[in-house]
Amino acid sequence: MKNEHEIKRLDSTKVIFILKGILIGAIAGIIVSLFRLLIEEMMEHMVTLYLWLRGNPVWIIPWALIMLVCAFIVGSLIKSEPNIKGSGIPQVEGTLQGEIKLKWFSVLWKKFVGGVLSVGSGLFLGREGPSIQLGAMVGQGFSEYTKASTSEKKIFISSGAAAGLGAAFNAPIAGLLFVIEEVHHHFSPLIWLTSLTAALTANLISLNFFGLKPVLFIANVPSLPLKYYGLLILLGIILGILGYVYQVVLLSLPQLYKRSHLPEHLYGIIPFLLIIPIALFFPHYLGGGNQIVLSIGEQVFPLIVLISLFVLRFIFSMVSYGANLPGGIFLPILTLGALIGAIYGTILHRWFGMDPMLIRDFAIFAMAGYFTAIGKAPLTAIILVTEMVGNITHLMPLAVCSLTAYVINDLLGGNPIYESLLERLLNGHLPSITGNKTIIEFPVTAESTLDGTMVRDFNWPKEMLLISIRRGSSEILTHGDTVMKVGDLLMILTDEGYTKKIKTQIRERSDAAIAKIQDKKIKD
Repeated sequence: MKNEHEIKRLDSTKVIFILKGILIGAIAGIIVSLFRLLIEEMMEHMVTLYLWLRGNPVWIIPWALIMLVCAFIVGSLIKSEPNIKGSGIPQVEGTLQGEIKLKWFSVLWKKFVGGVLSVGSGLFLGREGPSIQLGAMVGQGFSEYTKASTSEKKIFISSGAAAGLGAAFNAPIAGLLFVIEEVHHHFSPLIWLTSLTAALTANLISLNFFGLKPVLFIANVPSLPLKYYGLLILLGIILGILGYVYQVVLLSLPQLYKRSHLPEHLYGIIPFLLIIPIALFFPHYLGGGNQIVLSIGEQVFPLIVLISLFVLRFIFSMVSYGANLPGGIFLPILTLGALIGAIYGTILHRWFGMDPMLIRDFAIFAMAGYFTAIGKAPLTAIILVTEMVGNITHLMPLAVCSLTAYVINDLLGGNPIYESLLERLLNGHLPSITGNKTIIEFPVTAESTLDGTMVRDFNWPKEMLLISIRRGSSEILTHGDTVMKVGDLLMILTDEGYTKKIKTQIRERSDAAIAKIQDKKIKD
C-alpha cells in the first residue's frame, strides 16, 4: 500500500509539472515568437532600405545618425540592466547555480527591446540566445508569482529556457537537450519532463506564427557515400582547430574593446556604424546568417566568395558580439560552420571531382561540428541541425564530424564557450551566504569514484548536507553505510550561494580519488 501511495503521489507530481510546463511554454512561446517576428520584419525593411540607399547616397548620413540613436537607446538599456548583455545564456546558467540574481521583468522587457533593435538592425547576432533568456525569465516570473520553492524555481527557469530555444528555431528536442547537456550537465526526471513539455508547447505556438517549414530547410540533400566518410574526420579536425580559434578570439574581445576608450554600455556605437557600409554591399546577408545557409543549399558559390564571406562574418560577428549588445552566437556559429563546410566541399568538387550536390552535405555536417567544437555540446548540435534542416537521414555523418571536432578542440584545451563566458562574468565573485536554502542534484556517473562508495567514505564539502538519493522513481534516505551507485541523483541541501562551489569540489575530490587509485596501481 505504501508503494502504491508513493507511485500515485509521484504520478500526480508529474502531471502538475506537465501542466505548469504547458503554461510556461505557452507564455514563452508567444513572447519569443513576437520577438522573432519583429526581428524578421525589421530585417526585411532593412534590406529594402539599404537597396534604396545605394541609389540615394545623400541619405546615408541621416541614416547613420538614426543608427547612433539606436546604439544610445540600447546602451541606456544595458546601463540600467547589465544582465541583458550578450546572449544571456551565461546569466541563465549563473542564476541556476545561485551565483546571479536576475530581476526577471526588467531583464524580460529590456532584453526584448534591446534584442529587436540590435539583431533587427542587421548586426551579425543571433536571436536564439536572447530567446533562451526571455524564456528563462518567463519561468522565473512564473516561479515568483506562484511562490515556488527554490528547487521548483530552477525547474521552471530551465523549462522556460528550453521553450525559448524551441520557439526560436522550431527545435523543441534541441531545446530540451540544451538544458540537459549545456545547462545542467545531468539527467533529471522532473527537469526533462517539464522542459520537454514547455519546449513542445512553445514550438506549437511558433509554428502557428511561422508555418511548418524548418528554419534552415535544405531540399534534395543526398546521402553521403561511404567512401567519403574518411573526409568527415579531416573536416572534424579542421572544425576543432577553427572552433578553438573562435573561442580564443571571442574571450579576448573585452581587451580589444577597451582600446576604444568608450564606456562599456556604448560599445555598440562601433558595430551600429560599421554595419552601414557592410549592408550597402551585402544587404541580403545581414543578421544571424540564415540566408547564407539557405543560399548554400540552393547554389554553388565560387570559392573566393565563400572565403570572403567567412572572413567578413567571422570578423564582424566578433565586432557585434564583443560590443555587449543583446544578441546571441548560436546562428552566427552555425553560419560560419556552413561556410567552412561549403569551402571544404567546393575544394573537393573543384580539385578532386566530387559531385557538387554533396557540397550542401558538408555544409550541414560542418554546422554541427563547428557548434560542437565551440559549445562542447555534441548532442544538442546534432539534434539542433537535424531539426533546423528538416532531414533525419544524416545522423551518422553528423555524429562522426561532431565527435572528431569535439576531441580535437578538447586536445587543444578548449572549454565550453558558455561556461567560459560565465566564469568571466563571475570573475572575482566570491560565494556568499544568501540565507536561501536550496536542494541541488548531483549525478553519480560511471567514471566517478562515488559509484560503489559508502556515503561515510567520501570527503564531502563542509557547506552541504546529503539528505537523500533519488534512484529511479524512488527516493532513499541516506545513512553512513548507504552505497551510492551509477545513475543515482544525490539530493544535496546547501545555501544558494554555494551551489557552484559544492559541485566543483565534489568533482575535484572525485577526480583526485581516481588519480590516487591509478597512481597506486602503477606503483603496484
